Amino acid sequence: MESEQLYHRGYCRNSYNSIASASSDEELLDGAGIVMDFHTTEDDNLLDGDAASRGSNYTMSNGGGGPSSSTHLLDFLEEPIPGVGTYDDFHTIDWVREKCKDRERHRKINSKKKESAWEFTKSLYDAWSGWLVVTLTGLASGALAGLIDIAADWMNDLKEGVCLSAMWFNHEQCCWTSNETTFAERDKCPQWKSWAELILGQAEGPGSYIMNYFMYIYWALSFAFLAVCLVKVFAPYACGSGIPEIKTILSGFIIRGYLGKWTLMIKTITLVLAVASGLSLGKEGPLVHVACCCGNIFSYLFPKYSKNEAKKREVLSAASAAGVSVAFGAPIGGVLFSLEEVSYYFPLKTLWRSFFAALVAAFVLRSINPFGNSRLVLFYVEYHTPWYIFELLPFILLGVFGGLWGAFFIRANIAWCRRRKSTRFGKYPVLEVILVAAITAVVAFPNPYTRQNTSELIKELFTDCGPLESSQLCQYRSQMNGSKAFTDNPNRPAGPGVYSAMWQLCLALIFKIIMTIFTFGLKVPSGLFIPSMAIGAIAGRIVGIAMEQLAYYHHDWFLFKEWCEVGADCITPGLYAMVGAAACLGGVTRMTVSLVVIVFELTGGLEYIVPLMAAVMTSKWVGDAFGREGIYEAHIRLNGYPFLDAKEEFTHTTLARDVMRPRSSDPPLAVLTQDDLTVEELQSVINETSYNGFPVIVSKESQRLVGFALRRDITIAIENARRKQEGILLNSRVYFTQHAPTLPADSPRPLKLRSILDMSPFTVTDHTPMEIVVDIFRKLGLRQCLVTHNGIVLGIITKKNILEHLEELKQHTEPLVTSPDAIITVGTVNFLVKPCRIQNNVQLVSYHIDEPEPSATKTNILHPQGSN
Repeated sequence: MESEQLYHRGYCRNSYNSIASASSDEELLDGAGIVMDFHTTEDDNLLDGDAASRGSNYTMSNGGGGPSSSTHLLDFLEEPIPGVGTYDDFHTIDWVREKCKDRERHRKINSKKKESAWEFTKSLYDAWSGWLVVTLTGLASGALAGLIDIAADWMNDLKEGVCLSAMWFNHEQCCWTSNETTFAERDKCPQWKSWAELILGQAEGPGSYIMNYFMYIYWALSFAFLAVCLVKVFAPYACGSGIPEIKTILSGFIIRGYLGKWTLMIKTITLVLAVASGLSLGKEGPLVHVACCCGNIFSYLFPKYSKNEAKKREVLSAASAAGVSVAFGAPIGGVLFSLEEVSYYFPLKTLWRSFFAALVAAFVLRSINPFGNSRLVLFYVEYHTPWYIFELLPFILLGVFGGLWGAFFIRANIAWCRRRKSTRFGKYPVLEVILVAAITAVVAFPNPYTRQNTSELIKELFTDCGPLESSQLCQYRSQMNGSKAFTDNPNRPAGPGVYSAMWQLCLALIFKIIMTIFTFGLKVPSGLFIPSMAIGAIAGRIVGIAMEQLAYYHHDWFLFKEWCEVGADCITPGLYAMVGAAACLGGVTRMTVSLVVIVFELTGGLEYIVPLMAAVMTSKWVGDAFGREGIYEAHIRLNGYPFLDAKEEFTHTTLARDVMRPRSSDPPLAVLTQDDLTVEELQSVINETSYNGFPVIVSKESQRLVGFALRRDITIAIENARRKQEGILLNSRVYFTQHAPTLPADSPRPLKLRSILDMSPFTVTDHTPMEIVVDIFRKLGLRQCLVTHNGIVLGIITKKNILEHLEELKQHTEPLVTSPDAIITVGTVNFLVKPCRIQNNVQLVSYHIDEPEPSATKTNILHPQGSN
């Protein structure tokens, strides 16, 4: 019903004609459209004229000419024109056009499926192609995640030693089959040798410690150097977490190559190296990027998705759910993460397919069993102690800490990244990575809680003390003999090991906070989930132990008297670590529902949802008090991506005329007339400007709107007409009307461009409130909107204009007449976007639809500023 309404309202018009464009899998969203024939055969003609040689006697009138002329008209749009309907790099797709193309494709398939068995089979294949592509994406995501987990664990242990019996075993696997391990030293076995034992022949002593220290730094620097070099040389887009770019891509922006084969390959390899180097980063965020690369590549196998940008983004939404599913072992949380955090357009069928992709990915990862514990994640824990109402107070305090940490981290990290972009320091990414890796390795090695893998640290902090635990955190004194042995009495005084661990955890907390600020944003794959969770888990474990000891020594207080009698099991420090981890991650990302579901899927219990919800909501409220942007939205704004955040409210009272271009002090808007331009005049406007589209009006006197023509489509149509038909000269008349104008008999062959004209562009009046305009752009995904007054075109509003206006309102400044130079960063490349300059021989000024075309490097509109 919706499609029929849109069709009758004119959304699916002849202006949406497009065709397939040959492109490699490496190019992100270089798809194409499908020809839609909603008009008569005569409307399809690109060239109207006599097929005879130039100079023959013929007459064309508004009535379409006589029979002889129509016989000789060459209809070039009966076949698709390569390139029409596609998008350039760093441009925004037209969601309305893409949805119309998909509806028309679906209508054609349904109309033909009863004609033959082959057509019916094709219709079944089309219907099931969505499930096939998400199945392949889930399989690939799960397999790559398992491979990354296994390789990262092995290379991380390689910094400390090697397994002589099997080089491919990590430390834990090496000692599985050993009969010479003890309970207290279960990680020591003859098969595993440290580097000091291999090189010096001794396992203890100062020399052994220094040798292990040196080898730890050597391997950390080697892994970091190799990772940054691979990213810099082969795939600049493989750096970072990828989630800000994924959010921008899913909103309709095009970044070619960001989800290509090279990016997938290099990101997979360098993610292992970056995690193994010991940098304060995680692999969970980049796994979303890896999964989206798989979804993009597999979508090229199915024309339904390869030829439609909006449909392809449905696959990418499902792929992001699969990425979180394998990152945390949380399929449901992955679906909610895709819905809440990254997806821009999320119909119901995408929800089902996202769920299925997350299910397949989790099943594959569980089959691989990379951690050897029959779980999807390393730090899976279960608690057997309930929480009590008085514990809500420390849980809320952990939420406050998480919100403060999130606000501080966002401001500090954005300030450092901005400094990196604006100073010469950003021009040396390899040196920066080596420097940060060296500082991390030197400071981390002496502290066992910073030396070990961050996931293993979170596992140890989450785990509750029991008879099988030998960690320092579980070395409590026995009430009977004063030893450090663990007893069954849950209320026990902390021993020296616990106090020592508390000091080490405090130092680790400070270290993680500082290094995470400088690490996130390096030119290596770097996720933020695990470092944030580690910071929260450390803080939570410290608070949990403090509450435990408080309950032991002051069990007669009114808070503990009812629940914490002698022998009562009331405080679980591991639970506080879990709540703190969720609070800190929520403070940084501002996630709520999906984060709670992810964390309780990690623990395997529903009993602790209320503490998690209280901490996560508190962290969000506290963080929002300092700024409503999460870290991903902040990086999107820092990099200059055209992203309209649906969470941001527009509360100002400006009108469309206040935001449209051109402004009162600017020259008039550049327009094309429908039937009195020549090819030379049209090419002159295109060559001397860098604008992406032009309104088409009746005449210079009338100024009434006819439609909208894209620069790219005009250029391609002219080139195609010259290539396929002789007689197109510089003085050939160009017309956008249904019928050709009356021309002299000796006139050259005219060029008809009506079929590339958008006959139903979105328009608003000059008195439309900007609140409504912003909602239209958000909900319909528009690229531009024309502003009219009584049918006369006054100006245009683009997504870029809205973003600039929102930024101006945030800063409480007067709107600028011309935009300053803006730097757009994608991967490791900065692009300088300069404001438009008025050409001397162009009568009117035009505008940008979104970002300048990459091809405009010839006119110095968009050019690389440098690699950093």
